[in-house]
Amino acid sequence: MQLTDRKYSVIIPVYNRPDELNELLQCLSVQTYRNFEVVIVEDGSKITAEHVVASYRDKLDVHYFCKVNGGQGFARNYGFERASGDYFILLDSDALIEPDYLALVTKRLNTDYVDLYGGPDTDHPSFTPIQKAISYSMTSLFTTGGIRGKKNNMGGTFHPRSFNMGLSRKVWEATGGFLTSRMGEDILFSIAAIRLGFKSALFPEAFIYHKRRTQFGQFYKQLKFFGRARINIARFYPDELKLVHTFPLLFTLGVCSIPLWFLIYKPFFLLGVTGLATYVLLLFIDALKNTGSVHVAVLSIGAAFVQLFGYGVGFLQEGWKRIWEKKSHRETGAAIEYPS
Repeated sequence: MQLTDRKYSVIIPVYNRPDELNELLQCLSVQTYRNFEVVIVEDGSKITAEHVVASYRDKLDVHYFCKVNGGQGFARNYGFERASGDYFILLDSDALIEPDYLALVTKRLNTDYVDLYGGPDTDHPSFTPIQKAISYSMTSLFTTGGIRGKKNNMGGTFHPRSFNMGLSRKVWEATGGFLTSRMGEDILFSIAAIRLGFKSALFPEAFIYHKRRTQFGQFYKQLKFFGRARINIARFYPDELKLVHTFPLLFTLGVCSIPLWFLIYKPFFLLGVTGLATYVLLLFIDALKNTGSVHVAVLSIGAAFVQLFGYGVGFLQEGWKRIWEKKSHRETGAAIEYPS
């Protein structure tokens, strides 16, 4: 299929984010590659984006649907069922893309075709210092091991994430779409597709600017949800739970235990304080090197701790639940509001 033949369906679930959707639609309206439609699924929003979508009807082939709230995974399934394209592209509503995004994807698919791809995310110069700090934390060697947006996933196959994912119609037909609507639904989807024999790949050039959260409180709740999601993935695929996934929990427990060692055994207390101070210093230096801003580097230290503590607490919360529940239990995908 040549460059001018492939039609994309860009599927965007939306929940109470009309302003963010407006920015993404603006990015889509200036794409250099034009053979695409936009499928927007309003997932039970209280603040709808209907007026935003209406303003783009003369600029885009846009289709707007509303459904009862069921979570982002099922909203994407709803979009799959109504899409007419040959290849589906999933984007979060808080994403921004360059004008050549679709052209770069097309070039890559025409030269090295895969049925499933994912792209990395980064920060934009217009983002707030907190957004830049969060973006650094989510991609840093000192928090995630630097694996996010890399070809390998914990040394294994690359699992595309739904904030920036592409898949062929064949993948949707073979998998039936997202099995669950929350709690790691995109990783579960990628695993299912790969185990059915579909090839996945990272397209580094197909990056997005990911706005993420604007406050550390929101970021904490999101990462707590991510920690819970990792346990949920293990409900379906136990072999996908790796030792590295426990690191945020171990970090959280380690930091929280430092004051206790002051009462029990002071040499361990001093060792813990020294280790923590060294980590903070390395984090600051690396953040400063990557962001070029002292302000953002300082905020990055806070973002890293929020990320690791949030993930660790969520991992522990859901892990404890998993220990005592029946092993046949599966996440039902019941209606849920997006983590804020």
